[in-house]
Amino acid sequence: MKVHHLNCGTMRYLSTHLVCHVLLIETGTGLVLVDTGYGLDDIAEPARRVGPARHIVRPAFAPEETAARQVEGLGFRREDVRDILITHFDADHIGGLSDFPHATVHVTAAEKLGSMISPSRRERIRYRSAQWAHQPKIVEHSPCGEPWQGFPAAEELVDIAPGIVLISLPGHTRGHACFAVDTGTRWILHAGDAFYHPGTVDGRSRVPAALRGMENLVAFDLRRVRDNHARLAELRQRADPGLAIICAHDPTLYATMRADG
Repeated sequence: MKVHHLNCGTMRYLSTHLVCHVLLIETGTGLVLVDTGYGLDDIAEPARRVGPARHIVRPAFAPEETAARQVEGLGFRREDVRDILITHFDADHIGGLSDFPHATVHVTAAEKLGSMISPSRRERIRYRSAQWAHQPKIVEHSPCGEPWQGFPAAEELVDIAPGIVLISLPGHTRGHACFAVDTGTRWILHAGDAFYHPGTVDGRSRVPAALRGMENLVAFDLRRVRDNHARLAELRQRADPGLAIICAHDPTLYATMRADG
């Protein structure tokens, strides 16, 4: 499978530059997105769809950065995107859903429960229901008992394409997930917001205090977040050349993956 790396939302939190790292996967039966970043409707109605958080992370809201425009720029149609895999339902990860109304949206059952069905008071503040007001077709997943690289709860999404694996990794949100993609030469593990900065998993670079503070503040379950850090760090320390671990918002990891093709 060919994987394109897209930045679908430049942001700036305090003095820290962030991206929304989205994967566009070419499969034999159509295109697959991992997350969407911000969308065209977010740009048109930022107050309703993104809410007060826009004043904190200050998205660029650039139409050319949306997945819709980038898919078209690569010579595809939006309708070619058949499936969208969502790490979690925060606004900067699902804003582009409405740009692909015919796509099937895949998410963990726990994430749908905490965002769309029975959110806690804190989750009601966190999520923006306007971003799924177009009523997308949602498929729920509850992976269990199929380990992948030491993660105990995983599910290969063979109905989409062999070599795409959903991994349950709650903590940042109630039903946060990661996605692993087999490109043929290596696996790419898109860890979503399971970590914010490469220093969290490589132990070599300093994590900015602002990012560490935000990560702690928004965590649904901070203990699990820290457990996930340890698990991902262990995996990263194996230095397996057949595995690249990325997150959603680090610009350095994004630039490296773009350069690697």
